[in-house]
Amino acid sequence: MVAVTFIAVDGRETRIEATAGLSLMENAVAGGIAAIEAVCGGNAYCGTCRVYVVPEWRSVTGNITEIEEPMIEASGDDDPGVRLSCQIVVTPELDGLVVRTPASQG
Repeated sequence: MVAVTFIAVDGRETRIEATAGLSLMENAVAGGIAAIEAVCGGNAYCGTCRVYVVPEWRSVTGNITEIEEPMIEASGDDDPGVRLSCQIVVTPELDGLVVRTPASQG
């Protein structure tokens, strides 16, 4: 299992034990993270699974992909750490990952 901490807009932290091989979004939904709505089920069409990867983890999670880019642009979200959690595959290297959730999903 891979430990991932979600920080809500109010500062509340929730740690889940994520399963490697699944997306961060799938793990968040299974872990009861309410701010991750995932309306489109992980198809990068809705943007309701956005997270903000904290600076120290951005090199590990990588940059916005071509699949994510149109949805993130459409959302108008310009946070430097913004990613769609449906496009981040959980791996053992992400153990300890910390992400914030946006106010619009809180």
